[in-house]
Amino acid sequence: MSDGSAYSTAFAADPFFEGANPVISRGVPAYSDKSDSASMGNDEHYFTSWNASAGDYLAYDLSGVPKEQRKNVLAAWYNLSSYDDLGAYASRNAEPTDYTIEVNKAAGGNCPSAGWETAVTVTGNGLSSRQHLIDMDGYNWIRMNVSKASGDRVTLNLDIHDASQGVFDSWIFFGDSITAGGMVNAYGTSYASYVNQIDDRFFPAQENGGIGGITSKDGREHIDEWLSGSPVHFVSIAYGTNDCWGNPNNAESYYSNTKYMIDAVLKAGKVPVLPKIPSSTNKDVGDNVGYYNSVVDKLYEEYGDKLVHGPDFDDFFSKNTWGLSADGVHPNSEGYEAMKKLWAETMYENVYRKIGSQPPVPEYVKGDVNGDGEFSSADLVTLQKWLLGDKSAELADRKAYDLCEDGRIDTFDLCLLRQLLIS
Repeated sequence: MSDGSAYSTAFAADPFFEGANPVISRGVPAYSDKSDSASMGNDEHYFTSWNASAGDYLAYDLSGVPKEQRKNVLAAWYNLSSYDDLGAYASRNAEPTDYTIEVNKAAGGNCPSAGWETAVTVTGNGLSSRQHLIDMDGYNWIRMNVSKASGDRVTLNLDIHDASQGVFDSWIFFGDSITAGGMVNAYGTSYASYVNQIDDRFFPAQENGGIGGITSKDGREHIDEWLSGSPVHFVSIAYGTNDCWGNPNNAESYYSNTKYMIDAVLKAGKVPVLPKIPSSTNKDVGDNVGYYNSVVDKLYEEYGDKLVHGPDFDDFFSKNTWGLSADGVHPNSEGYEAMKKLWAETMYENVYRKIGSQPPVPEYVKGDVNGDGEFSSADLVTLQKWLLGDKSAELADRKAYDLCEDGRIDTFDLCLLRQLLIS
C-alpha cells in the first residue's frame, strides 16, 4: 500500500478558466489494498503505472483539492494494450475487463474500508483506455476497483480531471499504426504535456485510439461503438495510409468512410478533427497520398467550421524525411516525437486560441436523449430505462438531456422531458 508521499497541491494557474480540465489527482495520496505501486498510477510519468492483480483497487484521496474543482470530475485511465482487439497486430496486456468507479464521503487521511458508492460499472471491457464523467459533489475519495482483468493482472495510469465547468479538453485519436505509435503517452513527451508546455492552464485527457494495420473501413465499422457512452469532446480521425498503400483507386471509398465517421462524431455531439495523411518515401504509399489528401481538402470545404483541421503531415514529412524510418512509411522515434509536438502546436492554434471567442461547439437537439438527431417519445423511454439501471439504454450528448442544467441526470430531468414532450 502506498500513501502517495509525493502529494502536491499545484493545480492549474486558473482552474476556472473556461475550457480547462486540469489534472487534480497528480501526486495526491494513493492507496491500493495489495499492491505497493499505487503512487505510480498518478505520478507525472506514464511509463510507470499501478501494477496489481485482479481484485484490487486504486484509490485517491482528493480531500486536499478545493471542492470547487471536484464537483464533477473526468476519470481517465490508460493501459498500453492496442486500443481494440482488431487487426493482425492487436495485443491485450493487463487490461481491466470488469471494474467499477466508486466514490466515498469519508474524511481525508486513512483509506476508508466502508462507505464506497458505485458511480460507474463496466463489464466486458475490451478497450485500452476510457473516460468517465463522475459526480463527486460532497465526496472526498475516488477509486477504480478492478474485479477482472486480462491475464488476471492489471496495469494502468489513472488521471482525475476537474470537470466542474464541463468537459472540453478531452481527446481521442483514432487511426492506424502511425497514430498508435505517435500518440502513446508513455514514451517521450505526450501530446498533453506538449499542450501544457505551451499553456499551463491545460492538460488534456488524451486517449490513443490508434490500431496497427487497420483502414478507414475498420474505423467506419466501429466508431459508433467506440463513441457510445464516452464523454470525450474532440475526436481525431487519422486513417488513410493503409487505404492508399498500393492502391491509387480507393480514394472514393476512403471519402465515404471518413465522411461517415465525421458525421458519427457530430451526431454524438462531439467535435471531429481531421489531419492530412503523412507523406512517404515509399513509392507504394507516396505516389498515392496526393489523391487521398485531395479528399481531405474536399472534406475541409464541405464541413467548414464544423471540422477542425489537424496537422498537415503531408507537408511536414515531405520536408522532414529524417523523421521517417527505414520503411519510408512509419516515423522513427524522432518523427513520432515531432508528430506529437506538431499536434499540440496545431491544436493550440486551431482550438485552444479560440476558447472564449467562438470555440467549436457542435449543435444538438434539446431532449434528444438517444442521439438520433430528433426529440420524440423514444427519448423519454430511453431516459426512463437508463434511470432504472437498464444497461442497454445508451445516452448521447449530456447537454441535450440535462434539462435542469445542474450537471446531474435524474428524475427531475425526466419530468421536464415529459413536460417538453407534451408541450
